[in-house]
Amino acid sequence: MKMSLFLVLLITLLSATATLPLEALNVRGHRLKSKTFLSPPISLRPGSVSNKVYYDISFPRGHLALKSFNAEVVDEHGVPIPLHETYLHHWVAGPYFKAKDAAAAAAQNLPDFILIRNSGVCKTTLGQYYGLGSETRHTATWVPDPYGIEVGNPEAPPKGYEEKWVFNIHAIDTRGVTDKLGCTECRCNLYNVTIDEDGQRISKDYTGGAGCCYDETRNVFLRYKVMWLDWSDAVLPVKIYIFDASDRALLEGKSEPACKIEYQVEECSSGNQAKNDCVHVQVAKQILPRGGDIVFGVGHQHSGGIAASLHGEDGRLLCESVASYGEGQEAGNEAGYIVGMSTCYPKPGTVTVRDGEVLTVVSNYSSERQHTGVMGLFYILVAEHEQ
Repeated sequence: MKMSLFLVLLITLLSATATLPLEALNVRGHRLKSKTFLSPPISLRPGSVSNKVYYDISFPRGHLALKSFNAEVVDEHGVPIPLHETYLHHWVAGPYFKAKDAAAAAAQNLPDFILIRNSGVCKTTLGQYYGLGSETRHTATWVPDPYGIEVGNPEAPPKGYEEKWVFNIHAIDTRGVTDKLGCTECRCNLYNVTIDEDGQRISKDYTGGAGCCYDETRNVFLRYKVMWLDWSDAVLPVKIYIFDASDRALLEGKSEPACKIEYQVEECSSGNQAKNDCVHVQVAKQILPRGGDIVFGVGHQHSGGIAASLHGEDGRLLCESVASYGEGQEAGNEAGYIVGMSTCYPKPGTVTVRDGEVLTVVSNYSSERQHTGVMGLFYILVAEHEQ
């Protein structure tokens, strides 16, 4: 590799690193707090999968404005584990309301817990507040000043409930396997799976995805660092929206979203196509319920991903998020894996979307080879305008 090309790749990788802006050191005179936690142990053996939900995880308590949430997989000694040993397919986190007295709730025919979802746009899926995958080490989650994600409001839980947090962590141990990419893309033939984890037969046209690599040795952990401010009038709340490139409902004339989360990228059909022509483009249109100023944006893709973007109804570019790939073996720079997604931080008031605007999400993947179970998600934070 020529030195000039190496420097370009190095600069690209470093620019995607999830470092905090200078404003994080002093947020409008309010003290920024942070704490690092460990998830419950994740038990894995070579070739195995763990896809579990962990309730009541360790999390800061109180009425807070979340400013960032970063995570990575580490071993029992706190040493970061590279993706070519344990592939982090995804982690998602969000709040829920838990009944203080489960027996009393059951006696009143009330649920034991109530999930707290983000603001949309997928109504039955993608309800998390945070979620990343292999790119987690070098993707910023910082919420710019003066904004924050409000959690822990004591007036929010229904009577008899309290707010807690939940994780879903999907990790794949690829030590010693012969087809690492096939394992990380959950190819059904590699896992010899015909029935999903709910006992339903997997359709013949579903060749790979999360449905084919569900749960089961070593223990690994998701180490996560949360940064926050105590809630105050100085903080402006933002709403979380997640768009999904697999949702074809609006394009097919249907009113209700149909977020499939995953889709498949087929290999280029022509053997003499130029490499740059082998790009699969997935497009979806979804309606933003409430408008405002976009203050943060980032995409989520799997291996093979090139970039994702979000566009306004008039075609204007709202945000583009480009994938960065590693070049080495060490954790955070693993060759062949997405190790970061670039983020957008528009100056407040410069990128505005209106109530009910139809937005277009575009996800581009390399189609030099087939990719199964890929994702093309786009997260934005919106500061609503005062009514």
